[in-house]
Amino acid sequence: MRHRSLTALALAAAVAVSTAGCTVERHWGGSSKTGGSGKAKVGLVTKTDTNPYFVELRNAASAAAKANGADFSALAGQFDGDNDGQVRAIENLMQQGVNTILITPSSSTGVLKAIKDARDAGILVIALDTATEPSDAVDATFATDNFAAGEQQGAYVKAALKGADPKLLMVDGTAGASVDTQRHGGFLKGIGLKDGAPEIKGHANANGDQSLAQQGMENLLQRTTDLNAVYTMNEPMGRGAYAALKARGLNGQLTVGSIDGGCEGVQNVKNGQFAVTVMQFPRKMAEQGVLAAVEYAKTGKKPGGFVNTGSTVITDHPMPGVPSKDTAWGLQNCWGGGK
Repeated sequence: MRHRSLTALALAAAVAVSTAGCTVERHWGGSSKTGGSGKAKVGLVTKTDTNPYFVELRNAASAAAKANGADFSALAGQFDGDNDGQVRAIENLMQQGVNTILITPSSSTGVLKAIKDARDAGILVIALDTATEPSDAVDATFATDNFAAGEQQGAYVKAALKGADPKLLMVDGTAGASVDTQRHGGFLKGIGLKDGAPEIKGHANANGDQSLAQQGMENLLQRTTDLNAVYTMNEPMGRGAYAALKARGLNGQLTVGSIDGGCEGVQNVKNGQFAVTVMQFPRKMAEQGVLAAVEYAKTGKKPGGFVNTGSTVITDHPMPGVPSKDTAWGLQNCWGGGK
């Protein structure tokens, strides 16, 4: 009776993840094994399986697992903010018998109970890209310092304005999400403003989506076109904002900044759509996460704390006091398609 109940539970978890729109690269059977058992069995949970950033993260983790003799499975939420889908993915991976879970949490708090259950079962849990709140809810975090990346973008935009007072629109991501909060706050520090400052002429939340960013920017431009700067939380939203600016004939008149460092985003900088982007390194996050999983499986040793995987300003118009690389370097080091 107990065996049938456990089997039914495993099947239900698998079906739930499937209906949530998650993708699976590989499954295996067996119960969970803790560190020191030998072979690494790594599960990855990303926010979505369509955003090029998370595609790069998944592909890099898969390649690193293969190179290091580890089993690998990848699941994802159906959309950015799909906490329930990520919880089901964690439960599914526990049923599969992983000994490490790498996760980019959609919400820094929305998956804490599932993460605790995994850690209580002896599974190493590492956050990639996005920290949990509190940070010690996971064993370690390998990620961009998103506040620092936002600050780099803000410092560049401030320098590019050459002493002019900012007239700024802000296109944010998902309200309350830690990455959005950190990049937003970092940008304001870099440009020298605070929330509510009169220099901020408006802001819109676009949940990381290009179409929503375009719509949000169109709405903001109905209020004012007396602008000289635009903050965007990521490159897809930067492209949406640019489309709205171009439709109004404002492209080329504003300093548009973004963060990501995807190959398409670097090309946007090269083409003059963005003045600057700040590159982060998902490949490094994924590779370091898998190597930590392999070490844990062999020896039981766990990583700890926050590991900053770095960020670099990319622009073809460098500004004094803001270290940067040009788009030629960016296209050699970017992630995603378009190289």
